[in-house]
Amino acid sequence: MPKNSKTVKRETDDDEVTESVKDLLSNENNCEDSFKKSSLMVGDVLQNKDRDVEEGSEEEEEEEERPAWSSKLQYILAQVGFSVGLGNVWRFPYLCQKNGGGAYLVPYLILLVVIGIPLFFLELAVGQRIRRGSIGVWNYISPRLGGIGFASCLVCFFVALYYNVIIGWSLFYFSQSFQQPLPWHECPLVKNKTNTYVEPECEKSSATTYYWYRVALDISDSISESGGLNWRMTLCLLAAWTMVCLAMMKGIQSSGKINTFSDVCGYFNIFLQLEIMLEPKVWREAATQVFFALGLGFGGVIAFSSYNKRDNNCHFDAVLVSFINFFTSVLATLVVFAVLGFKANIMNAKCVEMNTKKIIDFLGKEINPSLIPHHINFSYVSPEDYQQMTNIIRGVMENDYPRLGLDSCDIKEELNKAVQGTGLAFIAFTEAMTHFPASPFWSIMFFLMLVNLGLGSMFGTIQGILTPIVDTFKIRKEYLTVGCCVLAFSIGLIFVQRSGNYFVAMFDDYSATLPLLIVVLLENIAVAWVYGTDKFFEDLKDMLGFTPYRYYYYMWKFITPVLLLGLLAASIVQLGLSPPSYSAWIQQLAQEQSLSYPPWGLAVCISLVLTAVLPVPVVFILRYLNIIHENAGGLSTVSYKKGCIIEDTACRTREEDEDDTSLLNAKKQSEAPLSKPANYCKQNGSASGADVMFNGSCSTGYIMPNITDNPESNL
Repeated sequence: MPKNSKTVKRETDDDEVTESVKDLLSNENNCEDSFKKSSLMVGDVLQNKDRDVEEGSEEEEEEEERPAWSSKLQYILAQVGFSVGLGNVWRFPYLCQKNGGGAYLVPYLILLVVIGIPLFFLELAVGQRIRRGSIGVWNYISPRLGGIGFASCLVCFFVALYYNVIIGWSLFYFSQSFQQPLPWHECPLVKNKTNTYVEPECEKSSATTYYWYRVALDISDSISESGGLNWRMTLCLLAAWTMVCLAMMKGIQSSGKINTFSDVCGYFNIFLQLEIMLEPKVWREAATQVFFALGLGFGGVIAFSSYNKRDNNCHFDAVLVSFINFFTSVLATLVVFAVLGFKANIMNAKCVEMNTKKIIDFLGKEINPSLIPHHINFSYVSPEDYQQMTNIIRGVMENDYPRLGLDSCDIKEELNKAVQGTGLAFIAFTEAMTHFPASPFWSIMFFLMLVNLGLGSMFGTIQGILTPIVDTFKIRKEYLTVGCCVLAFSIGLIFVQRSGNYFVAMFDDYSATLPLLIVVLLENIAVAWVYGTDKFFEDLKDMLGFTPYRYYYYMWKFITPVLLLGLLAASIVQLGLSPPSYSAWIQQLAQEQSLSYPPWGLAVCISLVLTAVLPVPVVFILRYLNIIHENAGGLSTVSYKKGCIIEDTACRTREEDEDDTSLLNAKKQSEAPLSKPANYCKQNGSASGADVMFNGSCSTGYIMPNITDNPESNL
């Protein structure tokens, strides 16, 4: 029988009262758990029957009812899987290479300690203590800032839309790796009736570049040319969303087990395979990387921690996951640099070979043979020998040297060609793997690693959407998961058009960066200044069994908000100084060109930013103007005391009942022990002059025994 058909009977000194749970808990989703320990009678309302009511602890009810991780290891691996993603492989190494190599690690570590760990600890703590998703957590702490949770969900949805497309790309390359030689090993030949020639677009670029842009993406020349759907990538996107949907349908247990596999597999594959610090740009990029590497603001961290026991040591978890993330980035950087170094040597050797043939053709014509050192054997010319030859020729033929068209073939220039993102994974790495022995094996392992890393982050991102909605609106998780994935796949068809790569770049640039900065800044302010750092420390002491280091007090209250404001300002300035643009692949030129977005593209960019942060001011205004009452449905507005249900003879009208959305029109939990609510009264004839509190609904109230309250923490 449905839960709403259950009835409750409680005994008072004078009367018997039987109430339908449906009436008692009308519109009170958040307060429902407090009554789950009560003795419930299922069936029709039974008159003149007395039954004792057993009161239970709200925290114990939460522990029993809410799903939980099967082990601490599973939880840690889930958090690691969410934080360690594709950015660790193709963003962090690029920033190291771009900003001075090892010197970049110093500001990164400093900002990890000052921004990353404190904010990661904060999100873990509020999720674990309140045991709700992002919507419930921030509505609990400050109803006027409840829009933070909705903003987090929107950002998660935007990111999930294009992030799963990248997983689809990886699945495509993974499926194409089971052949020898690899399909991107060399340029394809075009045959006609008279002759055979190399594909011009491939000849002007490279085999791997051609395969990526023309075979895999079949990309158009601009974002305005949609070109229709790419059926290969459409199927891969469908496969990616099917994997995510099946993994998430059963909740944290199934996704946690898959995270365990994906993390271990990812690390296995990785093992296979100081003046610059003064520049503000380095610190800004390091802070941004710290910020996104830990998944702050997405809601996934809060969602995962909400399934922990309340006495879990989340401080240890925050430090552990943060440093695992950092060392993973360093390890991935070592592997990436090794692969790129191998590729640079291969490409430099090819350059020397091609330009040596040019020199041989010029001998006796443009170049005097006496300029060639005697020890050089043209059957094999090393990079050092080539540099010596070109230096001599350049010195003698100073004015005529450019006419020869000889490349420098400097390995340093090759190494300085910093690449990131899809260019690193699908062009640079694929080119390097064509020169590996048993190249299909390494290609399979590499793209399997990308799929696993991507899925780990996707699970956390989707959890940041599902958990808050399930907690708030009590929707069946299976239905919500399927609906969310179907909707995301349908919208994601935008990204598998021939122009889809340009939309991926647009969403990556504008749907997450600024909105997440704003979300995390407001999270920090909500806890440190609205709720109060002192109260939060008391909650942490009650939850952890010890008081955290005072260091976090000053970080949360002063240092971190200031740094986040500075980072937000720097990001806004950067966007203002660099007008929105994207890199388009021009087929005729076989190279990338930077193009400005068309007017409708600019409108989409602005809409992505505004839509993501819009819930914050909207909820604030609705709460401030009392269009949505601040006490409506918020966990923080409910105060419970042990007692009995009594009959309220002064019933309200039906219209007033329908407007009620609060079980107890009481003060906030932090104020409940100190003052009586407005609807607090004495019951005539009640034992010992017990107090009565009515819940605002017809015929129901509470007898409040004269006992000493031991209020819990405000949180």
